[in-house]
Amino acid sequence: MTDPAFTPDQKGLQKALDALLGSTQNSTGSELDDSLPESGIGEYKTLELLAPMILDGARKLGAEGAFAHMDPPTPWITWATTLWNASLNQNLLHPDVAPIARDIETRTVGWLAPCFGMTGGHMTPGSTVANLTALWAARELKGLKRVVASKAAHLSIGKAAHILGLDYTTVETNNIGQIDQKYLPHDLSDSALVLTAGTTATGAIDELELGLNAAWRHIDAAWAGPLKLSEKHRAKLNGLEMADSVSISAHKWLFQPKESGLVLFRDVSPAHDAISFGADYLTVPNIGILGSHGATAVPLLATLLSWGRVGLEYRINTAMQLADDLETYLKLQKEIAVYGPNESGVLLWRIKEFSDMRPILGKLPTGSASYTHVDQTDWIRHVAANPNANIDLLKGAIQKILIEFS
Repeated sequence: MTDPAFTPDQKGLQKALDALLGSTQNSTGSELDDSLPESGIGEYKTLELLAPMILDGARKLGAEGAFAHMDPPTPWITWATTLWNASLNQNLLHPDVAPIARDIETRTVGWLAPCFGMTGGHMTPGSTVANLTALWAARELKGLKRVVASKAAHLSIGKAAHILGLDYTTVETNNIGQIDQKYLPHDLSDSALVLTAGTTATGAIDELELGLNAAWRHIDAAWAGPLKLSEKHRAKLNGLEMADSVSISAHKWLFQPKESGLVLFRDVSPAHDAISFGADYLTVPNIGILGSHGATAVPLLATLLSWGRVGLEYRINTAMQLADDLETYLKLQKEIAVYGPNESGVLLWRIKEFSDMRPILGKLPTGSASYTHVDQTDWIRHVAANPNANIDLLKGAIQKILIEFS
C-alpha cells in the first residue's frame, strides 16, 4: 500500500501554487491552536489555513518600498528548484544518496571561488557558519591563540572566537566605520585578522590589504563580496584575493533563499583536510561543521545558469545605483546629515536637530528603512538589497517628513 502523503498530488500542489501567485485573506495566526493537534486536518485544509498566514504575514522583499535590510528578493527560478530539493531531500553527507547534488555543489563552488581569488571551498547555511569554519581551519593549521577584528565586525566573529577557545581583540574604527590601522596590534603572529567587506551597520569596507603579518587573514565578505562580480565596483574589494579565507552570504547579494552561504579558501586542500572527520558509516570524509547537508547549491546553480555573471552584475549594479541616487538626494537636504559615502549600498542619515530617530523611522513606509545606533548616535538605515525598489517613493516620504518638522 502506498501512503498518498508521499506521492505527488497535482491538485494540492496547484492549490499551493495558486496561493503563491494569487491573493489571500489577511491572517493574524490566531487560527492555530496552542498545542499539537491530536488529529490532522489534512493537506488541503492545512494549505488553506497556512497560506494567508505565511504569504500575507511576511514582508515582501521585492516590493517597491523594500529598502531596509540585507535581505533581497529571490528569483522565481530558486522557488522552483527549492521545491525540487524539498521533494528529493538529498543529503550530501552520503554520495550514494546525493550523487548529482554533490557534483552540483562542487561545480558551483568551482565557478565562484576564482572570482574571489580562492581555489575552492564548500557551502554553509550562511556566513555565521562560514566564519566559524574559516577560523576553525586557521586554528588547526596555524595554532592560533587570538582573533582580531574591528568593533564593527559581525557578532559571528566574536561567537566563533568563543566557540574555538580563542582570545578576541576588537579594534577601533575610523570616522567612516573601517578598522583603524593605527590601533592594530603590532604582533599578529599568533592571530587571525578578520577584515570586513561590508559591515552590517554602515556597509563599510575595511582596507583589505592590512595585516599581511598576521598568521591568517580572513575576510568576512558576507554582504559586499559579490561586488567582485561587478566590473564597475570590484575595485572596492582590491586585496580580497590576498586573504587566506573568505565568507560570502549567498542569501544576500547572490539573491538566494535562506540558508545559503560559502566559505572559500586560497589553499583549499590543507584547509579542508584540517576540518575533515571520518566515521564507519561514511564512505568519504565529512568536511566542515555540518553533518547532514542539503542541496542548497541547486538554486544557486540555477540562478548562475539563468543570469550568468552579467545578469548578477546587472542586479547588483542596479541596487548600487539606487543607493547612489538616494545618497545624492539626501546630501542635497540641508536638514540631513549623511554618514560616510555609499561604499556597499548601505546608507545612514539623520535629521540634524533631532537626537532620537525612532519617531522619524515610524513615519517612513513600512519596510523602507531600519534603525541603527553608531558612535552613540541614532541613524536611519537603508540597504540596497532590492533592485526593484522605488527610490522616488522613499524620497517623497522623506520630503514630507522634512516639511512636517521644518
